[in-house]
Amino acid sequence: MDEKCGVVGVSLSDRAAARPLYYALYALQHRGQESAGIITHDGFQQHSHVEMGLVGDAFDPDDIAELNGSNGIGHVRYPTAGSVDTACAQPFSVSFKSGSLGLSHNGNLVNAGALRDELAGMGHAFTSDGDTEVIAHDLARNLLDADLVTAVEETMATVHGSYSLAVMHDDRVLGLRDPQGNRPLCLGELDDGYVLASESAAIDALNGELIRDVEPGELIVLNPDGTGYESHRLTDPDNTARCFFEHVYFARPDSTVDGKLVYEARRELGRGLWAENGIDTDVVMPVPDSGRAFASGYAEAANEDGGSVEFAEGLMKNRYVGRTFIMPSQDERERAVRLKLNPIKSTVEGKTVTLIDDSIVRGTTSTQLVELLHDVGAAEVHLRIGSPPIVAPCYMGIDMASRDELIAAGKTVEEVREVIGADSLGYLSPASIADALDTAREDLCMGCVTGEYPYDIDGEETDRAVSRPVIGD
Repeated sequence: MDEKCGVVGVSLSDRAAARPLYYALYALQHRGQESAGIITHDGFQQHSHVEMGLVGDAFDPDDIAELNGSNGIGHVRYPTAGSVDTACAQPFSVSFKSGSLGLSHNGNLVNAGALRDELAGMGHAFTSDGDTEVIAHDLARNLLDADLVTAVEETMATVHGSYSLAVMHDDRVLGLRDPQGNRPLCLGELDDGYVLASESAAIDALNGELIRDVEPGELIVLNPDGTGYESHRLTDPDNTARCFFEHVYFARPDSTVDGKLVYEARRELGRGLWAENGIDTDVVMPVPDSGRAFASGYAEAANEDGGSVEFAEGLMKNRYVGRTFIMPSQDERERAVRLKLNPIKSTVEGKTVTLIDDSIVRGTTSTQLVELLHDVGAAEVHLRIGSPPIVAPCYMGIDMASRDELIAAGKTVEEVREVIGADSLGYLSPASIADALDTAREDLCMGCVTGEYPYDIDGEETDRAVSRPVIGD
């Protein structure tokens, strides 16, 4: 799976915002690799540079030098809604009667189509097919007749779905998190200003200090001179729908998301995996890189229970091979797995092995890895997964396979094990996810593993008590 986007916004007192934004986007590169962009404002006009590609390819020194102003927002994108082209690259900018507007969006709206039709009927002209432009136009409409905070509150009441936003209205930078808090957003302090970012790792990259997470339904408004910020709690929902996969896979291990260090959360998930599905083997080894913290916690819990399991690196990663999940054909995905991960024979040969990964999507990688380990002489290969079976698509902004491509959809755990070829297979339960994250089960979005979603979506069920209109995109 691929995360959709990373957003960042800064307001500084005495230096240009472009270079700090550039560094922050580097720290968020794992959240999107298709395009990168920065918009700044110098107090008089807006400056923008948006290009396809990685951060390092999208900007050169001249680009950074031309982005004047001490306030700005940035974005890295992996698209889940809209085309893969510059029309949908972000930050998205519009000019209107009440000034200029820039917007960076992480997430996915479930009512973008209906809202786009409504706005188009009112005369709004769209230049892209992405849902970010829909938010921008709706906010611009509300700003014509309302103050900034009221306009944002009206837009929040209109758009439905997941979103963390870094917004710039003229030279004022805002951060907004959707009422369910599905996508992460945090606030940090620098020596000369403040920063909003999808993950705290971006704040660390700027030598800043994490203040806290932006709360679900909260609007943060940074002072243009970098001297402070305002907080406006626009809604206070009974339950949140925080995406549990941020801790399982998407976020950097060194980021703190919703008050919990991701690395420690993954170790706790690994410990829970041992408690639920532990099996004594000679070696416990991770699928690099995201399986490493799970395997560490799993092995530690196993040895605390009186075992003597060895934690070892048994697969070496070739970092110059692209992501197997986005290879266009099944044959290419299978070939790429063998290029990307190579087993260490001495760690595996003649031994029983527990292989630990964060998730199984299509099953291609898991099947190939189990086969590889058997080929180099593993006596047994037991697969343990640090999340529940993925049985449904995500509509909240994660690039995930369709239901008929998900190996666990419509299959039992034993049937999945037979396809993959492992000697045994065990997943982590939703209850253990909630325990490890110290979060109530009803405050987590687990639509991809339960098929129950925080918003009503055509053809899908919802577990929310609040009734909402069913809206198709």
